[in-house]
Amino acid sequence: MAQLAAVFVLLFLVVAASEAAITCSDVINDLRPCVSYLVSGAGKPPAACCAGVSTLASASASSADKKTACECIKNSAKNIKLKADLAQALPKNCGINLPFAVSPNTDCSKIG
Repeated sequence: MAQLAAVFVLLFLVVAASEAAITCSDVINDLRPCVSYLVSGAGKPPAACCAGVSTLASASASSADKKTACECIKNSAKNIKLKADLAQALPKNCGINLPFAVSPNTDCSKIG
């Protein structure tokens, strides 16, 4: 469950197309290395976490993939007490630029 919080941040690394090929299971697996960091970490995220974020970003090639990942992360994050500041800074701390804010209040339907 804590692994889903990490997914929240990483989900926002997707691109654009039409039908979702990514599953919630994929998102969780990619972000699993980020969970401990997002719940109780500090400083820079572990290399395995950033590698998972990069993998998720590459796998999320369509709008549908991005929306699926976003919803998965949001639903998973509801059960985890993650540090919001670490979640929001994760893309930057992993050297990834995102065109939107990483937040539990993100409207996944507007991600494209």
